[in-house]
Amino acid sequence: MSFMFNRRDAIRVGGVSVAATAFGPELEAARFGKGKADSVIFLWMAGGVTHIDSFDPKPDAPVEISGTLDTISTSLPGVQFCETVPEMAKIAHKISLVRSYSHDSNDHLLSQVYTLSGRKVDMTKLYSEPNIGSMISHLKGPRNGLPGYIAIPGITRPGPPPYNFFVGGWLGSRHRPYCLGGLPEQPDFTVGEKLDDPPSNLEDDLTPKSLALGEDVSAGRLNRRAALRSRYDSALREVESQEVDALEGKYQDALRLLSNQKVRSAFELDSEPASIREQYGRTKLGGRCLMARRLVEAGARFVMVDYGYDPDYGNIWDNHNAPSQNHPPIQQMVKRGYHLAGMDKAFAALINDLEERGMLERTMVVFLTDFGRTPKINANGGRDHWGAAGSIFFTGGGVKRGQVIGRTDDHAAEPLTRPYGPDAIAATIYAGLGINTNSTVYDILERPRLVLDTGEAIPELF
Repeated sequence: MSFMFNRRDAIRVGGVSVAATAFGPELEAARFGKGKADSVIFLWMAGGVTHIDSFDPKPDAPVEISGTLDTISTSLPGVQFCETVPEMAKIAHKISLVRSYSHDSNDHLLSQVYTLSGRKVDMTKLYSEPNIGSMISHLKGPRNGLPGYIAIPGITRPGPPPYNFFVGGWLGSRHRPYCLGGLPEQPDFTVGEKLDDPPSNLEDDLTPKSLALGEDVSAGRLNRRAALRSRYDSALREVESQEVDALEGKYQDALRLLSNQKVRSAFELDSEPASIREQYGRTKLGGRCLMARRLVEAGARFVMVDYGYDPDYGNIWDNHNAPSQNHPPIQQMVKRGYHLAGMDKAFAALINDLEERGMLERTMVVFLTDFGRTPKINANGGRDHWGAAGSIFFTGGGVKRGQVIGRTDDHAAEPLTRPYGPDAIAATIYAGLGINTNSTVYDILERPRLVLDTGEAIPELF
């Protein structure tokens, strides 16, 4: 059988549904698998969440490794978590915990680019690779008026100096995320005074500024403005500027949001019942997870919950306990409501809420962080960077649940089973959405690229 187009033509169509409709099931089968997920919620905790003090405790290790926190039983027979995550322990049977998360970098910058893209880079390519969400935006496009890649709030900036790793890379700026937080007022959260014990119950304003029409702008006036703006489209397309292309894409995103009341209402977090707000926790992370559920419910494809560097809390997960960080010892820090205690509540509420609404089977939820923390507690009472071992989890979107994949040694220092790095996590996300990682896409310079250079989906999950 022959086709009147080539593979490059098909890729350039952009949206998978459009390509499949136009060119038939043969093309779809050639490029995509049989993923069951419609959407992804990417719980990105930048900074390095401690695995020993959460999902992989080692109670029999020496106290300088295990610390003084207790372990608790979970809903999976024989599996224990740390006392810091009691709500997740109750629903361990609803997730697939990966205890053999591992890679070879202890550097925040390299590790965060790796986790966001699934591609390993050196210091010369920190901005070159597209985020996973950017690739999904490129391949599948917007849906129901919502951008293909949304970040809540998208303000994390590791540093100093601050770096913005939410990029479209070689796919172009058009595919960087639509960030609800806009530009952070204080982009470098590693500096500046922080309270000794900041309150946990702080909430974000997650309504995009572009949704504020203003009192003098009616829907009709907006439509007239859009019509006037469209007259310049052909001229803009003739300007060969990546930045103009990116601005045009963001303009179209904003216009879709403004023009659709159903889409606009998805951002109205205050419309949620008080009981649901309390279930998630009235914290920044709780609100961000709840917003992610609302956006997926409204049709969003890829939503990243971004929580790691914060103007009120500093580097939340990067708990070296250096004097400049103004942190207590890590095993006290984890009990704070904006740390593991808040993460535990928000994550469990999100999973339960998705399941109760019948959304979990079509929504893949992924918890990912840079790396774990050192097995040995340092002299300041903190734990340092540790790429060799960490814990993450998957649930929903057709993945097998109620299991622990992999195990670490007696000190949680390295995996004793097959390790899985950020490339495997990216491959698993793509597989869940039915995206073939060996298919070809074209960058902004028309060069052929693979969806993912290395990495295979974690086989135990499917």
